[in-house]
Amino acid sequence: MTESTYRIAGATGDWEVVIGLEVHAQVTSQAKLFSGAATAFGAEPNTQVSLVDAAMPGMLPVPNRECIRQAVRTGMAINARINKWSRFDRKNYFYADLPQGYQISQLYHPLVGEGSLAIEADEKAGIAEEKVIGIERIHVEQDAGKLMHDQHPTRSYVDLNRSGVALMEIVSRPDMRSPAEAGAYLRKLRAILRYVGSCDGNMEEGSMRADVNVSVRKPGDEFGTRTETKNVNSVRFVMQAIEYEAQRQVDVLEGGGRIVQETRLFNPDTGTTRSMRSKEDAHDYRYFPDPDLLPLELDDTFLDACRASLPELPDAKRARYEGLGITEYNAAVLTAEVETARWFDALLEAGAKPQQASNWVSSELFGALNRLGKSIEDSPVAPAQAAELLALVADGTISGTISKQVFEIMLETGDAPGKIVEEKGLKQTSDTGTIEAVIAKVLADNGDKVEQYKGGKEALFGFFVGQTMKAMQGKANPQIVNELLKKALG
Repeated sequence: MTESTYRIAGATGDWEVVIGLEVHAQVTSQAKLFSGAATAFGAEPNTQVSLVDAAMPGMLPVPNRECIRQAVRTGMAINARINKWSRFDRKNYFYADLPQGYQISQLYHPLVGEGSLAIEADEKAGIAEEKVIGIERIHVEQDAGKLMHDQHPTRSYVDLNRSGVALMEIVSRPDMRSPAEAGAYLRKLRAILRYVGSCDGNMEEGSMRADVNVSVRKPGDEFGTRTETKNVNSVRFVMQAIEYEAQRQVDVLEGGGRIVQETRLFNPDTGTTRSMRSKEDAHDYRYFPDPDLLPLELDDTFLDACRASLPELPDAKRARYEGLGITEYNAAVLTAEVETARWFDALLEAGAKPQQASNWVSSELFGALNRLGKSIEDSPVAPAQAAELLALVADGTISGTISKQVFEIMLETGDAPGKIVEEKGLKQTSDTGTIEAVIAKVLADNGDKVEQYKGGKEALFGFFVGQTMKAMQGKANPQIVNELLKKALG
């Protein structure tokens, strides 16, 4: 569906949904935003906490240069304005997992200004044409700790391992008009972050999560009152939360009620949202400049180094693949995940022909990895080995059928394809004398079918090819088999 056709039906007519996302992406860094404490996932509670993270008196924050660099690179990857001058603010609120009593963030002068991200047309997903989603800002802030409610029947505990971890908050404009568009935006943003290397995009571990802002209106009206569903940790759940929340708001409005600006939580087990608290505005947090931190001032040398470090991004890589003759579909599949793109690039660098290689990866390799439950990073077959296998097919050493047999042995043993072909005697034969002798026997053994073929039942040609290949254990050159059969059958 296009923006103009995705509607929620109500008794008073159709409603339009308006969506904006605030994505919190954990910055890839060995240390936290303002301290040297580690950031590894899965550590024992409260084992990665510095005196700064615990807000001990007299402890002063010091910005982590790497976190700033990664945020700048992310901004550049979405064609955003990089602000050479930015400032940290204190966002004041009290909660048990926030030992300082405030969060260091950026409200008035963020590190990264306006940018954009294009989502592609996808008829199956309900997106009829490409659309550009505006990005308002990226600001850098520290994460809070975590409350643990399942350790004791009557007590809650605090884990400060995440306290002070660097986050990029990537704030979109309310430009999305369907769950499908929101899903496509989130997938595209995740891919860019992973290509850049500024966030691992692991939503299950909480290193990327989204706050989902939803409102509804009659088409053409002003924006309605929005709600914010916090910390949704998968693309599928984001889409479910939008569908439920939009329908809920329509039901409330058509029942004569009004939408309250509030923060809500999503329940993945039921696919529903529930109210958590009234939604605060900026003035409720009493933002003011952090007196312990000087403004950030970036010079051209730093910015040039950030720009030079950017890799080839998904859109550019996909365009390059299509320029090599790879189909649009295969190019999209091969660039969807950065690990796949890296593996495929290594395959091309090893000499594989682009079209042949893309078809083989999309079918044979992906099928095998799915069957084995492995990711492409854990593939038992390396790109150089795959290139050798494809070369053996291309130069006629083995047939496509035999290549499947060789590939299975490679998956089991890790051996090189050339070695397997030699040891197993799998070389394809193009010897016309040998093939003609086999064809003569096949035709002699199936005289009745030869007569039927000559009588007009041409579909039997495939039968003769199959019998010839079977007699030669799949080692005959298929092209030569076809040519010699046509000759023998007149």
